[in-house]
Amino acid sequence: MAAEKNQLRVGRLLKAHGLKGALKLELYTDNPERRFVPGAEFTLQVPEASSWHGKTVTIREYRVMNGNSVVFLDGVDDRDAAESLVRAILWMDEDDEVEDDAWYAHQLVGLDVLRDDVVVGRVARVEHLPAQDLLIVKTESGEVMVPFVEAIVPTVDVAAGRVTVTPPAGLFEELPAADSGDDAPSE
Repeated sequence: MAAEKNQLRVGRLLKAHGLKGALKLELYTDNPERRFVPGAEFTLQVPEASSWHGKTVTIREYRVMNGNSVVFLDGVDDRDAAESLVRAILWMDEDDEVEDDAWYAHQLVGLDVLRDDVVVGRVARVEHLPAQDLLIVKTESGEVMVPFVEAIVPTVDVAAGRVTVTPPAGLFEELPAADSGDDAPSE
């Protein structure tokens, strides 16, 4: 029995574009030119009442028009057909080939976070922000937001179940107050 692949959310159809069935696309992937190639098939997430429920769509063409990602789908040849797909979310099977320094968020959740070979917490979730991704690390004292950049997260070892961090001072601990008054002479 073949193992089921994880599904990845890669886009959402925003609105019909023009009269020939094109749809504007909100991207949830950083590699649309590789994902939305002619012949690529996507599972649709739509309401059960939709005529598209339980169906898949196949990319006929992907292009960027006026700064917007636009897709043309097989069998969607006019504006009415395109309108019937507005707000649909596109899902695809996870790739087997992943870049060496790229991970899916679900692969990182649950990994131990090590600092100086000591476990300081566990990855609770990944938040995708415009500037960078953040690892949200659950520690004994609460959640810590760790910028997911190589300088602070130099090593990710999914197979070993751990992420190594080299955070700046104060990210995982309280810094002593600069003027605590302990050194002041008493009168």
